[in-house]
Amino acid sequence: MPTTATSVCSAGRHGCQGAAWKSRPRRCSASTPRRCWARTWGWTRGRSRRSEMRAPSVGRCSTAVADAPAMAKVHLVDGTFELFRCFHGAPRHTNARGEEVGAVRGLLHTLLSLLKGLKTHLDDASPAYLAVAFDPLPAARGGTATDPGTLIRRQSGLALDAVRALGIPLWPMVRFQADDALATGANRLAADADVEKVVICTTDTDLFQCIRDERVVVLDRIRKAITDEARFRERYGIAPWQFPDYLALVGAPAKGLPGIPGWGPKSASRMLEAHGRIEDFPATDDWIDLPRRRRLAAEFVARRDEAFLVKRLATLRDDLPLDCSLPALAWRGLDGERLCKVVANAEADDLWERIERWSG
Repeated sequence: MPTTATSVCSAGRHGCQGAAWKSRPRRCSASTPRRCWARTWGWTRGRSRRSEMRAPSVGRCSTAVADAPAMAKVHLVDGTFELFRCFHGAPRHTNARGEEVGAVRGLLHTLLSLLKGLKTHLDDASPAYLAVAFDPLPAARGGTATDPGTLIRRQSGLALDAVRALGIPLWPMVRFQADDALATGANRLAADADVEKVVICTTDTDLFQCIRDERVVVLDRIRKAITDEARFRERYGIAPWQFPDYLALVGAPAKGLPGIPGWGPKSASRMLEAHGRIEDFPATDDWIDLPRRRRLAAEFVARRDEAFLVKRLATLRDDLPLDCSLPALAWRGLDGERLCKVVANAEADDLWERIERWSG
């Protein structure tokens, strides 16, 4: 049975927090992260000798090892989407150094909400499993200082630090995209006998191809809508693994994927249901049992190679070199020293109150 590390306070909850928690500073400044961490986060995990030496006398959390539950539930989060959503949805904020940090402030809160949904109490010893994937950091372009792309790019590094500070396993991509990482995680975890369910948190419909029965589902956290295989089949009339074929026929203009003229959802689902893959479609014009069948067949034959290319573009990689084991995806507890620095840089002081309520 796999094992995983969970944060369990060796000194007891009150021994860890005590008066130091109640008297913690109201604000963390970037110049005093050590004092802030020592007074506020005595119960954090202390992963190194250096952090142990800094631990306050009121108590420190040790890292205890607990058996994984017989059936685990794993959340895989599209971090790039969450950062963009926070940039466009959270209030803008410029810190004392003149840096835009509004998206990171929003990201801290949305990820903390996710953690609170997985663990009802900060001291809960039951393990939680999750990972956040990010696209490669965007390259600098010729945009202005107030251009949204520029502002998001400049917050990307702090956003990665925020995920690490919250103790969440991080998949920062370099050569591939975040959705390839999510697809890889879903594929491997679905084959793990100790995993009951994989929840992919994203609004990107490309991840629909990863759905498997009720074992791998896609959660739209904005609409609070879950798409499992039954719901997917009801909507598209095909199996989830056929979704790249479907996009090759119908297209997705928002993603820059052209479809085949004349092909729509009904004709695509009917033909995929009958033939399985677009590679198995006959190269003649008499195989479609639908109105306008000769035109549909002729258009497909004429654009066959283009359809194959679109399918390849729409098919996610599920074989990246990622550690998707349960121990690697176990929540590691809040990293107090790093979190204090991130909160100071983002000027997200209201996060402390939310964490205090979570631990109280």
